Amino acid sequence: MPKKESKCKICRRESKKLMLKGARCLSSKCAFVKRNYPPGLHGSKRGRTKATEYSLQLREKQKAKRIYGILERQFKKYYEKALKIKGDIGENLVNFLEMRLDNVIYRSGIAKSRRQARQIVGHGHFIVNKFKTDIPSFQVKIDDIIKLKSSKKDKLFFKEAMNELKNTKNGEVPSWISFDKEKMEIKILSKPDIKDMEYGFNTKMIIEFYSR
Repeated sequence: MPKKESKCKICRRESKKLMLKGARCLSSKCAFVKRNYPPGLHGSKRGRTKATEYSLQLREKQKAKRIYGILERQFKKYYEKALKIKGDIGENLVNFLEMRLDNVIYRSGIAKSRRQARQIVGHGHFIVNKFKTDIPSFQVKIDDIIKLKSSKKDKLFFKEAMNELKNTKNGEVPSWISFDKEKMEIKILSKPDIKDMEYGFNTKMIIEFYSR
């Protein structure tokens, strides 16, 4: 079985911070800052060759997959769904990605990274509209209410998570999400406003990749 590539090497390969380690990516400890060149024995010497149109499109798709921690099969399904519904395909695609339950937990500030958000959703800490939901890819909808379960174990987890995040930067909670820390409750107010978002990849190139 091949060795799994480290998150820092993934960012260096893509020539872009993908925020795969949450707050650490914003600190001076970030490997991308220290070694801003491709990974490998000769990475610092070889520079970057001129990319083809296909390779640029592929890289954008890979960035998006890695940012959200999604495998190819699932990512392509999101694209196919985005293609079938009305509206801009790129915006539809980003909507599907942003309205995953694990992403909402990350965006609300409860988790330091999407990877951590996937783990805590998978551990069954949350309920959506009164139903326990432990599927990270669950698609939330407008007016959905996401709450932390009321057990002592879940409340302890929440308290520890908030203490850990207190001194870290995880960005502001986006306007389409309401997060009440006192009630430990998240509400989906609207669809993500794509114009105000910096999602780190070019949706046009992704569409061109799948349209070949």
